[in-house]
Amino acid sequence: MNEIDSINANNAPAATVFPGPASQPVLGVVMLDTRFPRPPGDVGHPDSWAVHVNFRIVKGVWPDKVVQSARGLRAGRVVPGLVAVVRGLEKTGVQAITTSCGFLVLLQKELQAAARIPVATSSLLLLPRLLAEQPQVGVLTISAGKLGSEHLRCAGVPRERVKDVLVQGVDPQGEFAQAILNNRAQMDLAQAAADVVAAARALQARAPQLRTVVLECTNMPPYRAQIEAATGWQVLSLYDLPALRRFAAVPEVTP
Repeated sequence: MNEIDSINANNAPAATVFPGPASQPVLGVVMLDTRFPRPPGDVGHPDSWAVHVNFRIVKGVWPDKVVQSARGLRAGRVVPGLVAVVRGLEKTGVQAITTSCGFLVLLQKELQAAARIPVATSSLLLLPRLLAEQPQVGVLTISAGKLGSEHLRCAGVPRERVKDVLVQGVDPQGEFAQAILNNRAQMDLAQAAADVVAAARALQARAPQLRTVVLECTNMPPYRAQIEAATGWQVLSLYDLPALRRFAAVPEVTP
């Protein structure tokens, strides 16, 4: 059983406790204010997690406010509300916190500083370890135009290794990007899957030497198996972060 609570981004959330079984850890998920479909595997689908989850929606913080450059994100004045959500979730007794958008890696330091428990904002936090083992790593993102070096640096990528992260976005006019960034109530999931796989194939055509790709977007994991089948890559996501592995219902990927 999972609970969803909505709060206004401009106000601190009231502390609400949704306890899971005593033997299980409990996770908090900071959710953007969205209405697009979230199939199993998506961070916002309860069946993606093996534990009770506190989903906390930040009202008014829509995808287009967060899928931004560092300057654009801060101009949207979303930081205080997100910090308040993290603090509120910690008060409910969760053992770790994550978010529903990989672009929030820009706020990794601020959000972690707001809590004493682990806060893992983005799958991009996997990059430093991967780059220590591989010459290059790929990233599939919802917006290659907005995902820049500042996101990679906030994820802990050394300045001299930023060039070794090869970023590929989905078609900005495709179903996946349009449905999510415009926060549509409906999405053609088959076409969304095709968009994500097409982006993976485009990246592989650019960089056939790649062995591993990280899914920036938390809405991409439902299509992980299709990406793997199309490319032969190791495909990693938010669920593979050390702080979150024990909570995930999806299989762990072993590098």
